Amino acid sequence: MNAPDRYERFVVPEGTKKVSYERDTKIVNAASFTIEREDHTIGNIVRMQLHRDPNVLFAGYKLPHPLQYKIITRIHTTSQSSPTQAYTQAIRDLDKELQYLTQAFEDEKNRLEQRL
Repeated sequence: MNAPDRYERFVVPEGTKKVSYERDTKIVNAASFTIEREDHTIGNIVRMQLHRDPNVLFAGYKLPHPLQYKIITRIHTTSQSSPTQAYTQAIRDLDKELQYLTQAFEDEKNRLEQRL
């Protein structure tokens, strides 16, 4: 079979950055972020979080090829923000949401355990 080894889907090779940045030379306040070893799950979540930012004019992602385990997220912002600021804020906001969900699940688990 010609498929790559399964671990290649998750393990970032040595010397490769998890996230890399490339500024768009044709559009002001636009850039691409390449996220290694991720798929549609992270791509769609990050894209949706970026759409919540009023300074983001465009946010989209693509999976270049099914056998390449990376996504490319493109961001175009207004002059009040930069793609790096928007991306960083989106990741921070998602982290806060995940912390909230984790705490809510833990609280519910503890509540159910007390009933038993």
